[in-house]
Amino acid sequence: MLNVVAIMGRLARDPELRQTTTGKNVASFTIACDRGRRDANGQSQADWIPVTAWDRTAEFVCKYFQKGSMIAVDGRLQSRSYQDKNGNNRTAIEIVANNVNFAGPKSSNPAPMGDGGYAAPMAAPARPAVQQAPAPSYSAGSNDDFALIEDEGDLPF
Repeated sequence: MLNVVAIMGRLARDPELRQTTTGKNVASFTIACDRGRRDANGQSQADWIPVTAWDRTAEFVCKYFQKGSMIAVDGRLQSRSYQDKNGNNRTAIEIVANNVNFAGPKSSNPAPMGDGGYAAPMAAPARPAVQQAPAPSYSAGSNDDFALIEDEGDLPF
């Protein structure tokens, strides 16, 4: 059987690091992943996927990622059943992370903001124009530019 999940998106909130009663670190976070299509009103649709990371992976996520960071996760899909406060049976589905990676350049992972991460992105500074030499044209040369290699029919190996 195969249970493999790979997802890339932005963190919907800061990851939360907790410890179990046995002292294991566990982090919970949610990834907002664009569906790639729009609804009838032209709005982008996104899925909000809960993720759980354990031990060193949990520490890594909490240390280097915050709300709005682009993240790539691979792991496995897991479901749990439980009863809520009203006695109703519920099922929770989440990704249990095996590997977590940065999914964008450092500059695209925003620093924590006081506005809840909803500020308009800042434009990148303009770069000065660099004059590039034109690419050489290989069809412009003559056949005299090439030397004939003598071959006696022997293979070198």
